[in-house]
Amino acid sequence: MTQTQPYAAFGKHLTLDGYGCLVPVLKNLNLIAKFLEEAPGRIGMTKIMPPYVFWYVGKVPEDWGLSGFVLIAESHISLHTFPEKAFLSLDVFSCKDFDEELVISMAVGFFGIQKYEHQVHDRGLEFPRNQKAVQRHLTNERRAWCGAGGG
Repeated sequence: MTQTQPYAAFGKHLTLDGYGCLVPVLKNLNLIAKFLEEAPGRIGMTKIMPPYVFWYVGKVPEDWGLSGFVLIAESHISLHTFPEKAFLSLDVFSCKDFDEELVISMAVGFFGIQKYEHQVHDRGLEFPRNQKAVQRHLTNERRAWCGAGGG
């Protein structure tokens, strides 16, 4: 498992696509809700609402499944299942750092994932951390613009 470090970007976004999942789990609304209920606490996040899980039936019959999400103080966790394809898609986005290897391990164990792909994206790389520094920068830019005949 990776050691968590203070995060420099606004947030981290883990996307996980799982293949060969346990079909009975993927189509069980209560189990999807249980995963979303327990996941925030296990990765050190703060759940601010109960999970919301619903059935989805699309235009293509075999694309039916369950979708759900839970809002956390730090952002959200969402999950989409496709039981006919033994596939799931999981997203965890948080402005607080988290151990993505723990999330992957939790999902592999809970859903019986046989193979997976994952990516971790840094989000908000230019999110202003120091508001006073941003204000000084904008003031200096405006002064330079006005001094250059811009207004």
